[in-house]
Amino acid sequence: MSMIGEYARLTADEFARALRDPEWAGERVRELVEAELEGGGGEARCLDTDKAWHAPDFLLTRIGFPVDVVFGEESIPGAEDWGYTPPRCLTPERVRAAADALRATPVERLVEGVGPEDLARADVYPVVVWERGESLEYATAYYEALVPFFGAAARDGDGMLMWLD
Repeated sequence: MSMIGEYARLTADEFARALRDPEWAGERVRELVEAELEGGGGEARCLDTDKAWHAPDFLLTRIGFPVDVVFGEESIPGAEDWGYTPPRCLTPERVRAAADALRATPVERLVEGVGPEDLARADVYPVVVWERGESLEYATAYYEALVPFFGAAARDGDGMLMWLD
């Protein structure tokens, strides 16, 4: 099995409820995922970063990124695992801070002076990808998807849930 990085945008009201009722949050996220799988139209409320989630975390941490956009900054009281981890979150204010910082951080800055061998040495998941010398584009493509996703969430005043599934 693989660990997949998952994200869900929730409106401010939904986010407040999710913090009080993690079981409801899980149901709401399943509804959002199903709606998108059925071609619900509109802007994406969910995003996954496949198995590349650890590489953006490594790259962002090394440059001192101000917001934890991979693991979130707060736990959700009472939340159980949604796969490999319980969901964590970013408040709407921290989503805005993340969106601003993401817009200001081009991919070139993330990967400057870094190659796949550095990720392999740091044991970045999935290590086998980096040991084979695969291009960092696998990770940076997902980073580039986070930029508009967080931008839309910030614009709409959304909170964010994230977890590994």
